[in-house]
Amino acid sequence: MTLYSLKPRFQALLRPAVRHLHAGGVTANQVTVATAAASLLLGGGLALAAARGALGWFLLLPGWLLLRMALNAVDGLLAREFGQASRLGACLNELADLLADAALYLPFALLPAATGAVAVLVVVLANVAEMAAVLAADDDGRRNDGPMGKSDRALAFGALGLLLGGGVAPGPWLAWVLAIVSVLLVLTIGNRVRHGIAAGQRSAQQ
Repeated sequence: MTLYSLKPRFQALLRPAVRHLHAGGVTANQVTVATAAASLLLGGGLALAAARGALGWFLLLPGWLLLRMALNAVDGLLAREFGQASRLGACLNELADLLADAALYLPFALLPAATGAVAVLVVVLANVAEMAAVLAADDDGRRNDGPMGKSDRALAFGALGLLLGGGVAPGPWLAWVLAIVSVLLVLTIGNRVRHGIAAGQRSAQQ
């Protein structure tokens, strides 16, 4: 199970807005690049805030992660439904997500608690999980198996941002949460590779 299964309903809600964006000349690649740039800026700001102990700024993270998910759905709809799909767009989409994830999640490594190594591990495993999603792609496209896909990570880190920004002090509990996320990412990588191989074998037998 993963929050990715809710994507079709999410896209249906966004479709009217996507039509307006298309009518205004907005392209999928513009949305992708703008979203990544905003994530890098916020990530840099959160890194400075974490280093200075100004954790109230982490309240910005949940809202941005939700908006970022919406924008990721928007660029996909623009690409698929308005003839904007391209190899460049596919590359931008994958690479921009990796950069944005790293920028938004690495600031947790700077918090005044024993979380540095675990936060870095989460980012590394998240990148491996997304590489597995592409390498194990089948006829239906990239693998999005859980239990810790992009949307699930956004939910987890959004909740952490809400807690930290709301005044909960970072401590050993945060390292444990990130460790659990790491374990779930390892399971996600395994599921994507395993299911991708199985799908390839089924296609070969048909």
